Amino acid sequence: MHVHGRATGAPAPLAVDYASVVTGVLAALGATALHIGRARGLELSEVRTSVAQGALLTMGQYLAAATAQGGSGPPDPQAPSASAPEAGDGLATLVTSDGVRAEIETLDPDAWREFWAGLGVPAAVAGRGWGPFQQRFATAVCPLPEALRQAANRCPLARLLTAADRAGVSLLVVGSDPAPAACPDPWELAPESGPGVDGRARIPSPRAATLPARAAELPLAGLRVVECTRRVQGPLTGHVLRMLGAEVVRIEPPGGDPMRGLPPLAGECSARFLALNTGKPVIEADLATAHGRHTVRTLAAEADVFLHNWAPGKAERLGLTAADLLRGSPALVYAWASGFGGAFGERPPVGTDYLAQVHSGLAAAVRPADEPPAPSLMTLTDLLGGLVCAQGVLSALALREATGRGSRVHSSLLSAGALVPRPADRVRWTPLDRPLRTANGYLLLDPRARRSPETLRPLLGGADPVQGAARFVWHTSEEWRARLAEAGLAATPVLTDLTELTRDTAFRRAVAPPDRVTPYARPYAPWEFS
Repeated sequence: MHVHGRATGAPAPLAVDYASVVTGVLAALGATALHIGRARGLELSEVRTSVAQGALLTMGQYLAAATAQGGSGPPDPQAPSASAPEAGDGLATLVTSDGVRAEIETLDPDAWREFWAGLGVPAAVAGRGWGPFQQRFATAVCPLPEALRQAANRCPLARLLTAADRAGVSLLVVGSDPAPAACPDPWELAPESGPGVDGRARIPSPRAATLPARAAELPLAGLRVVECTRRVQGPLTGHVLRMLGAEVVRIEPPGGDPMRGLPPLAGECSARFLALNTGKPVIEADLATAHGRHTVRTLAAEADVFLHNWAPGKAERLGLTAADLLRGSPALVYAWASGFGGAFGERPPVGTDYLAQVHSGLAAAVRPADEPPAPSLMTLTDLLGGLVCAQGVLSALALREATGRGSRVHSSLLSAGALVPRPADRVRWTPLDRPLRTANGYLLLDPRARRSPETLRPLLGGADPVQGAARFVWHTSEEWRARLAEAGLAATPVLTDLTELTRDTAFRRAVAPPDRVTPYARPYAPWEFS
C-alpha cells in the first residue's frame, strides 16, 4: 500500500488481488522446481510459500533502497517514506485538453525533449522533468514540473500523438475499461525438434558433481543460466532461478551495467541493482563486436538456460536467435522476456511496465471507480513478468528432464498483466475500504468491519460510519485497535516506512537485515523445501 500510494500522497491498496496472483505463481514455481529436483535425484517432497512472502518479494528493490548502507554516492532521490504532496502530483499520466488521459514512454532524453518541444515547451523546462520521469521506475513517484502537465492539458490528443510520433515517443491512451485488450497465455513454450535431438536422453548438468553438499538441497543446484538482461523483468527472472539453486551468469557491456551506479548505493553498487543481481558472476562482452557475440555463443553452449529481454528484432540483428543458439545446443532452454510479444506487430511501443499496465487494462483495474485510471508506479508487470518468465523456464526444464529436448520460451509484460484477475467493471469503494488516517498513522479495517459498517457506529459516537471515517484522526492507531478489539473487530496498521520491516519480529524469518557483507535488507527466498 505504501509504495503504490506514494504517487497519490497516502498509502492505498491495489484494487486487484495482486499479492495472491504473485503467490500463485510462486507456488507453481516451487512445485515445478521440486519436480525437476526429484527428477534429477534430489530427495524433496514438499514446498511451502505464503502470501506474505510473495508480497515481500515484490518489495525487494524498494526495501533495498530504503535500507542501503555504506554507499559513497549521492543519496536516494526518493526517500523511502516520501510521497507526492497532493493526490495526483506524483503520477506520470497526462490529461489533454479534450479530457483524454495518456501515458507516454521513452528511454531517450533527446526524444523526451523533442516531444515536449512539439507541445511548445522550452528544452530547459522539459529537461527538469526528465529525472523524475526516469526515476519513477525506482521511486514509484513522478513529480513532473507543473509546466509540463499544463502544456499537455492545453493540447488535444491529436497534437500529443503527432508530437510523440515525430519524436519517437510511445503514447497509449489510458482507458477506463479494466478488461485486457488481449489475453495471451502467460508463456509460450515450443520444444526443440531439430536434428541431433535425442528424445530419450536426459541432460545432466556438467557442473553438478562440483557443487558443495548444501547446494544440492535446492532443486536447481548444478544448472547454469546465462542471462543478458537489464532493468527489472529479465534480472528478476534470473534472480528467482538463482534463489532456486541455479548458477546465474550475467553478461554485461564493457564497464558494467550502467544501472550499477544509480543511487542509493549499498557499498559501491546500486542497492536496487543488487536486489535483483546479487550473487551473479559477471562476464563483460561488447555485443556490437564479433568477439562479444562469440562470447555469448560460447557461454550459451555451456549453459542449461539462455535468457534475454532484448527489444524485438535485436536477437536477429545480433545473430543470437533461438535458432542460432539451439543449432549447436539442442538441449538449451532459450527464454525471451519481452514487453508486448506480437500484440503491436512490427512497431510495438517501448516495452516497459507502465504501458503494459495500460494495454492490459491494469491501469484501470488497479484503482477504484471514483479515481481516474492510471498505472500504478509500482512496477507491477515487471515484477510479475519476471516470475512468469521464470515459470516458463522451469516448465521447459521439466520437459527436458523427460525428453532431453530444449525449448524456446517466450513471455511478456502484457501476458503477465493479463494474468491478474479483475472484475468486469471497476470496483467501488467507500472511505472504509481505504486506509484510515489516525492520530499517528493509518489503519486498514478488517473485511467484516468494511462489509458491515454499522458495527462501527457505537465506536464513532453514533455517527454514520462512512461519513464519520474522518473521526479516526481523533485517536492513535493503538487506541483504535484496542477499541475495535473490544467490539470484536480488528484493523491492521499500514506500514509507511519500509525500514520498519527489519525491526518487526513478525518478519524475522522472512527479511534479512543489512549486515557487513550485504549492506541492505532483502527478503529471504520465498520457498521452504523439504
